[in-house]
Amino acid sequence: MSLTISNEKVFVGSIIHTNESGELIIIDHGAIYIDTDSGKICNIIVNPKSDDIKNKNVTVLSGSQFLIPGFIDCHIHAVQLPNLGIGYDKKLLEWLETYTFPLERKYVDESFAKRVFNTVVRQTIKQGTTTACYFASLYSKASLILGQEALSIGQRAFIGKLSMNEKRSDNYYESTEDSIKNISKFIQDLDNLNSPLIKSIITPRFALSCDMTLMKELGTLAKEKNLRIQTHVSENLDEIQAVKNKFPKHSSYTAVYDAAGLLTNKTVLAHGIYLSDDEIALLKIRNTAVIHCPLSNTCLKSGLCDVQRFKRGGLKIGLGSDVSGGPSYSILDSIRSTLQLSNHLSFIKDNYESLSYKDVFHMATLGGAAALAIDDQVGNFKVDKEFDALVVDTDIAEGLLNNLQQCTLEERFQKFIYSGDDRNIIEVYVRGRKVK
Repeated sequence: MSLTISNEKVFVGSIIHTNESGELIIIDHGAIYIDTDSGKICNIIVNPKSDDIKNKNVTVLSGSQFLIPGFIDCHIHAVQLPNLGIGYDKKLLEWLETYTFPLERKYVDESFAKRVFNTVVRQTIKQGTTTACYFASLYSKASLILGQEALSIGQRAFIGKLSMNEKRSDNYYESTEDSIKNISKFIQDLDNLNSPLIKSIITPRFALSCDMTLMKELGTLAKEKNLRIQTHVSENLDEIQAVKNKFPKHSSYTAVYDAAGLLTNKTVLAHGIYLSDDEIALLKIRNTAVIHCPLSNTCLKSGLCDVQRFKRGGLKIGLGSDVSGGPSYSILDSIRSTLQLSNHLSFIKDNYESLSYKDVFHMATLGGAAALAIDDQVGNFKVDKEFDALVVDTDIAEGLLNNLQQCTLEERFQKFIYSGDDRNIIEVYVRGRKVK
């Protein structure tokens, strides 16, 4: 029998998620009970009887619908939305100078920031992203606006005010003193939103934008306040060489961050295409996660990232859209790009086993939660976890999928992974609250 909760909602129908080992769990008929006050799952019953749901606030899914955990985008640049789809004829460093930095300077205009960030949050939720780890702005006020928009709309979000202190001719940087002062105030202002959904994350842009002094101070600040850290690593060969030239005393890109105290069990590093075996071993020791961004790696011609190396090395791995280096907010698109890239690697590598759609679905849900160190809260369906979930329907009249032939639940799930889109995501829940 279900637990007795005064404000309880029940979903009855098919349920799909993964466990900590990455195994796909398929429940043809189950019931998930949510305490609507806390947003937490309070009971799960497989093959519920009529008495289990009698006199409850029940939503019964149709035969073409199923529940999955919400998608987790572990690396996305909220400020870059206006540049979506622009500049993919260039590689990373030229793309940054030509398109990205000029756009990011516009966020001194707070009305512009609010308009863009409202769109970002709404669009990502529409695509099923219940948790987003955002690179925000160099400017504190704009970064706070992103937190306010995520809170207002209902998304779970990590908000990173950028830290950059290397001098530039366009003045798009801060002094070390101003950087620490501004990030400290931003953290306090975000805390004052008083929301369990909105958290700050320390965000040195990358090693080329920060000197060692600033990075060490950011590492100390993260440790003192028990904050997460996000940055980029080993995305582009020219970038890697520039880091070697800037920090010649350090053995690798990853070693630079380690020397600064930035590699922790709450750090996420985007890309990692060219990480050496020694670097992967160091990240394993530090329990630091790598975020795979296949769309931007391809669009900016950075390289082919072998996720299987990370898996063999025992690393935590999440997925990132990396907008606007990537051309889509959809984590479904990131899943498909990961699968296609893995297949391509199997053509050119000996004894290479392609990732399966089950593997990558795990990366997009519980794997991403583990990367962000929130797998005790979200990522799959377990009692006492918060209900971040999508209701998927594979028989939408205007969608690409259909019910023209009989399929198993796992086949319908596979069709959604490979050929579904936001039209098939008919409802989105964050912490038990419907946000779409």
